[in-house]
Amino acid sequence: MSEVIAQLTMSLDGYIAGPDSGREHPLGIGGERLHRWVFGLRSWRREQGLKGGTGGPEDDMVAEWIQRFGAVVMGHGMYITGEAPWGDNPPFHLPVYVVTHHAREPLVKEGGTTFHFVTGGPEQALALARESAGDKDVSLAGGADLVQQFIRAGHLDEILLHVVPVLIGEGGRRLFDNIGDKHIEWHKTEVLDAPEATHIRLRAH
Repeated sequence: MSEVIAQLTMSLDGYIAGPDSGREHPLGIGGERLHRWVFGLRSWRREQGLKGGTGGPEDDMVAEWIQRFGAVVMGHGMYITGEAPWGDNPPFHLPVYVVTHHAREPLVKEGGTTFHFVTGGPEQALALARESAGDKDVSLAGGADLVQQFIRAGHLDEILLHVVPVLIGEGGRRLFDNIGDKHIEWHKTEVLDAPEATHIRLRAH
């Protein structure tokens, strides 16, 4: 069965987006600081339709990560904030299942991305994504609320955290809020320390 994997960049104080994230500020105010480490990597730029970029261990890690996935699950909030910046050729190039309360027809974009709007909740979105992914894994793209739901339900198999040495402060989106009182342990399987971020791969017990 396909595994469910999340890849998220997080500040030292636990935030994955700055304050007031939304259409006007997709990453939140100041949130772009969290992602500077990836903007110059060759593999990331290729997914955005950009040329050039640098190689190295971080680029190899991102390139390997991209190849793992056959489908994506995301929350409605992430779709709304990302719709405009992603444009006509979103960087997924896969079927994307959006967990939402707003039913609508699938939206076909350039480059192989089709957004499917799922009103039956995270479980239904995951089942559809696994069916699409086949032998590949499912990417849990976010946002924080949906990741927390998957953690509470025990559906998240692995998480790759890119921890950057910045502090966001109050008002942003914290990754590990609202996970309940369940004792959760992760097994650390890989650490890659780089100048702008420390990359920690964790697997659920």
